[in-house]
Amino acid sequence: MHWLNALAVVILMMSGWRIYNATGFLGFTIPKGITLGGWLGGALQWHFAAMWVLGINGLLYLAFNLASGRLLRKFFPVSPKALLADLLAALQGNLAHADPRHYNMVQRLAYLFVMLDSVLLVVSGLVLWKSVQFPLLRELMFGYEGARLVHFIAMAALAAFVVVHLAMVVLVPRTLVYMTRGR
Repeated sequence: MHWLNALAVVILMMSGWRIYNATGFLGFTIPKGITLGGWLGGALQWHFAAMWVLGINGLLYLAFNLASGRLLRKFFPVSPKALLADLLAALQGNLAHADPRHYNMVQRLAYLFVMLDSVLLVVSGLVLWKSVQFPLLRELMFGYEGARLVHFIAMAALAAFVVVHLAMVVLVPRTLVYMTRGR
């Protein structure tokens, strides 16, 4: 599920950047070399295809984690005191990675953030895709333009997570073995 999500997220980001470039509502453009789709219609097709992959895979991931109890076991509890200690240790380069199967508090919070951010991306994406069909969601996001801004900011936060996630894999390369074989 991790690698399927990773592929879907890369496709969504790259096609989303091409879609963004069609409007440039924030006043800048993304370099075409890191976008996907070639033109607005092609970018939308890539975006919608990857949206279904991420959505279905995400629901299966959530269902599996809830049914197996993994969600509670792996990601909770989150202790503010332990989070602060782990965050300070991480910033000093002293965070232990003795057992990659055990998530420290920084990892727990980061993965919980990604799960919630993904939900926000889906909800704001629904408003952008089917604004008339979801008037309550649209109003909760301060209209269509608000949903567009929320979607962009949530995507930027996910992109930042991906950069940090990849940096951590480079710093602790044995975690790649666990991610690759799934254990």
